[in-house]
Amino acid sequence: MMARKSANDDLLAPVTLAVGQEDLLLDRAVREVVAAAKAADADTDVRDLTPEQLQPGTLAELTSPSLFAERKVVVVRNAQDLSADTIKDVKAYLGSPAEEITLVLLHAGGARGKGLLDAARKAGAREVACPKMTKPADRLAFVRGEFRTLGRSATPEACQALVDAIGSDLRELASAVSQLVADVEGTIDEAVVGRYYTGRAEASSFTVADRAVEGRAAEALEALRWSLATGVAPVLITSALAQGVRAIGKLSSARGGRPADLARELGMPPWKIDRVRQQMRGWTPDGVALALRAVAEADAGVKGGGDDPEYALEKAVVTIARAARSRGRG
Repeated sequence: MMARKSANDDLLAPVTLAVGQEDLLLDRAVREVVAAAKAADADTDVRDLTPEQLQPGTLAELTSPSLFAERKVVVVRNAQDLSADTIKDVKAYLGSPAEEITLVLLHAGGARGKGLLDAARKAGAREVACPKMTKPADRLAFVRGEFRTLGRSATPEACQALVDAIGSDLRELASAVSQLVADVEGTIDEAVVGRYYTGRAEASSFTVADRAVEGRAAEALEALRWSLATGVAPVLITSALAQGVRAIGKLSSARGGRPADLARELGMPPWKIDRVRQQMRGWTPDGVALALRAVAEADAGVKGGGDDPEYALEKAVVTIARAARSRGRG
């Protein structure tokens, strides 16, 4: 399922406003605009900026007329965190956007930076809604949409089984759909999902992640090697590792309470709250930070940033398992 869009669906509109906190949908909104711009002009210059990089005057420099009249896409992430002076620059630009330039504003929504949000809407920006999908029904609709987008059929039972097996991480869900579409011919049913994500538990990315965050390095490495040997995509493993470490971090910083209350607060099913509570023994905030860095490095390694994806994954698994025991070493 693609993010919801406004009636103005011109990908090369002068301004696109992507609103919400779902990272996958925000990234897709950016990729769609960049792809459309590069289709129109292969030499399109893309600038992807954080609030710290977009200082007062920077936008004017990036959007000033060029002798070569080049097409440009300027992406501003976390626009709600821009400084007051930079927001003034952006608002002024919205009143008179430059030709051949597409400005993409990523905004979390909410009260912070609402003036910029309102100004972009008033200026007629193309809007893409990228909300967090906290309800199981929303994630189920997302999975169905992913299969439709890829031109494949999946039964309702298969879609539900996939959501039950994977959980709330949209990147993991999207990766799982892609893997099933690539590997399976014909309609994807519940039995197929079961073979991939239940019957092959020993080879699943979640087994690797569970053993790693529990500090069981040897078992995690064994599960990792078996997963790779049986064809599990490395990107699924990094996604599962990230999901596992983030769950530890979320729950360790949350206030105490019943699993049902924490489930609503953190967007996890109650059964997962109980599992993560058991897994988080031994973790410290520094350990979580170290593990997240290790996952990020592994993710870059399996996506082309390194020469040996298997080594990148093994290194991450060992680092995470050690971090899981950091309190005990303290």
